Order: sequence, then structure tokens, then C-alpha cells
Amino acid sequence: MFVSYVRFFCSFLLFVFLCSFLLFVSFVRFFCSFLMFVSFVRFSCSFRYANSAPVKKGGVAATAGWHTILGFGSLLSEASAMGSFPSLTNFRLGKLRGWKRVFSHPAAIFFERKIARLNTMEIASLSIEPCKDSEFYVSLFEIPSSEIPAFYDREEEFQIQPLPVRELLTGNTVTALACTRGSDRLFIERWGEERFNKKYREIGIDTIWNVKGPIYPCRVYLRHCVLAVQKQGKDVLDDFLDNTFLYDRKTTVRQHLASGSDILAEKPPPSLSNRYNG
Repeated sequence: MFVSYVRFFCSFLLFVFLCSFLLFVSFVRFFCSFLMFVSFVRFSCSFRYANSAPVKKGGVAATAGWHTILGFGSLLSEASAMGSFPSLTNFRLGKLRGWKRVFSHPAAIFFERKIARLNTMEIASLSIEPCKDSEFYVSLFEIPSSEIPAFYDREEEFQIQPLPVRELLTGNTVTALACTRGSDRLFIERWGEERFNKKYREIGIDTIWNVKGPIYPCRVYLRHCVLAVQKQGKDVLDDFLDNTFLYDRKTTVRQHLASGSDILAEKPPPSLSNRYNG
């Protein structure tokens, strides 16, 4: 009888040992599999980061939260562009085809900064509009996504849209955000009738994009653009002077400057001397 108890007890211990051993083996296998999975995930993430390609964000070419901006006036100067986009990087030149530069719409900010001359209609800012055979120099640079909302708010009257642009140095085509000709309807839909009234109608401007009759470049702003473009050399300067037009789409900036108005001698107010100095 005693021998039977001993045999039973030994069998029970052996059973417990085998179960414990199997559980231990299963745990070790699970732990090893988990470590292999974690290592694989880390390797995959590292590989994807190291080989990431540009992706589309909101219709704009972007890489890791950066967006390409196109400049065609004062933004042709890197120093001037830095004033608006302090975190910009990779400043370079490009060429835009199929669009035309025109001084044809009033900008509320010129009135707010007291550099507009309503009595002579020297109140126009610069935009671009479709023109099949036109081509001109532009600047290209990247800004972080965090600066995009301020960009849209600052350029409130424009229709900002992505355009294909050829980089001058590489010949590659990139997609960049550009301030193109907008419409009164678009402004009101985006910002509301109250903002339109406050920014324009209260100062005697009934329309942004449908001004009838002559409208000329804001003197301080035009000087600012010319000084900015000069920094890119003679070719870019000549392109701006001969390939940028007034409201009639015929008169060039060079012709306008030669009219005897002495615009390049127009100094900005002291409070804006750094902002409007190329």
C-alpha cells in the first residue's frame, strides 16, 4: 500500500514538472517571437524614414510636413522671403510657364500700412493669371506646415493653388503653392461679407478683382519688388521689368518706371523701412 502511494506521488510530481516545463518553453518561445516582432517593426520604420519620398498633402508637394512656395515679386529676394517665412529653407530659382504677372488689384494691407495713394489709384498689388505663352523667373522654397495657416491669412485675397514649376538648376518639375488671381465671390465665401466691407468698401473700394479703369502699382511696394529682384542679377531683373504688366496687360513695369514718376526714390515710412526695402 505504501509503495502505491509513493508511485502515485512520484507520478504526480512528474506530471507537475512536465506541465511547468511545457509552460516555460511556451513562454520562452512567445517572448522570443515578441522580440523578433519589435525588431522587425523598428527596422521597417527606420527603412521607411530613410527612403521616404515626397507625398501629397492638401494638393501641395510636401515632404515630412514641408510645403513648396512660389514667389514672383518681392519673394524673389531670399531676405524679403525670410521676412514673411522665417523658417524657409532651400531657396532657389525656377521658371513658371503659362502664367502672367500683373499689377491689377487693390490690396487692403497697403491701406492699413498707409502706403496706398487712392487719389492717384496707386494701390495695386501683384498677382499672376493664366497666359498660355508667358514664362518668367520665380523663386521656390520650402516652409513648415505650421506656417501655412498664416500664409493663407496674409494672402487673403488670392486664390492659392498648386502649380507645376521647373527648377532652374536641376530642370526638375516641382509643385508649389502660388498666389493666383482670385475673385470677390471667393473672398466673401472664404472670409465673409463683413470682412470684405471692413477691408474694402469702408475705404471706398467696391471690388478687388474687377476694378474698372486705370489702377497702378503701389509705389512703395513696386520699389520693394524692384530692389528685391535686383539681388538675383541682371537676367532676373530684366525679366521682371519687361515681363510684368500693368492693369492693361500691355504696359510693362520698365515703361511705367520710365514715365517720370520717380518711383524708385519713394521711401517707405520709417516704421516699414525694413519691411519694404528689398
